[in-house]
Amino acid sequence: MNPPDPRSVSPIRTGRVTSASGPVLVTGGSGHLGANLIRRLLLDGVEVRALAREGSNNTALDGLPVERVHGDLRDPEAMMKATKGCSLVYHCAAKLSTTSGHEQEIFDCNVLGTRNVLRGALSAGVRRVVVTGSFSAVGYDMQNPSRPTSEDVPFYPFHKMMPYECSKAFVETEVLRAAADGLDVLVATSCAILGPHDFKPSRMGRVLRDFANGKMRAYIPGGFEFVSAHDLCEGHLLAMEKGRTGHKYIFSSKFVTVDELMDIYEEVTGERRPFLRLPPPVMAGIAAVTSFVLTRYFPKVPQRLTPGAVRILRLHRRADTSKARDELGFHPTSVKQAVQEAYEWFAGRGEIARPRRTLATAPGEVSPSGADAGAQKVPAADVTADIRRDAAAS
Repeated sequence: MNPPDPRSVSPIRTGRVTSASGPVLVTGGSGHLGANLIRRLLLDGVEVRALAREGSNNTALDGLPVERVHGDLRDPEAMMKATKGCSLVYHCAAKLSTTSGHEQEIFDCNVLGTRNVLRGALSAGVRRVVVTGSFSAVGYDMQNPSRPTSEDVPFYPFHKMMPYECSKAFVETEVLRAAADGLDVLVATSCAILGPHDFKPSRMGRVLRDFANGKMRAYIPGGFEFVSAHDLCEGHLLAMEKGRTGHKYIFSSKFVTVDELMDIYEEVTGERRPFLRLPPPVMAGIAAVTSFVLTRYFPKVPQRLTPGAVRILRLHRRADTSKARDELGFHPTSVKQAVQEAYEWFAGRGEIARPRRTLATAPGEVSPSGADAGAQKVPAADVTADIRRDAAAS
């Protein structure tokens, strides 16, 4: 039996059309993707409910006109409460790690947490759910890893994989299970994100910030698929609007080598790249030793180039985004623009020691209200100006 023509599938619209049947739930609202997606939804006039975890850094939500609900993905009852009354759900939350030693937490948060969110959505009568997937859970040609891969390439579980990669593959199994139970759900697959509103910050955000501050001592050649925060948000909206139930769609802006990324960083920041360009085999050995020591004795110290990260960069994996382009109308923008926006955002927060240029004086602030009255204020530009420019670009 041939699959249905995606053009004949009745779309479920959101993002550009305000839903009148209840708020839209975004899990992981304090993360890099969630922070950008919430701002995009607010710009489109959508009523947003954001899931936040007690004790986590939820600065990304400060000053935003959203309904906060607190809960842990691993708590089924909390997910029932979070999804109750919602019309749509974007499940962006995940435990991301490229190190070992967190296997149980990764499984519980990513796999069981997704199951809890989807069961809550089904029980609450949510119209549609988009689950954020990972390009690391998309299979590839073992003989030629740099050959572009699509959503149809199966994940091979017997190669050396990070726990996070395996967990995201199991997340897709939970999506299919929920679809079989009658939930309208699909997957929006993300590559490495670049862009603003990176409050925690992400691994790539730390790399850019360290580069701009002259704290990056070395790098290795390699390459990966990168996606701008703008493009990934747009992809999630398109998936919600036009995607087929049970399917997944890969969203990437461009494959970029590390050397090309260093070129962009130099141009954007005005700083020089590190002198040391280490051969990948050498870096792999160094990463194995340092990761072992840091994981065992200094677990709270951030690790930039872990053995898993080095392995991924050495594969030079490329994505085939033709399905998202053909079925959803996805049109990626610029990686350089994403880096520029991220740099200006970090500089505007005072996290760049010597900004390359003086940023425009921020306009008035958005005043928090209600339960968040004592929270930190954020520039109004964070809520509207940047995403309005992005929306116009799309």
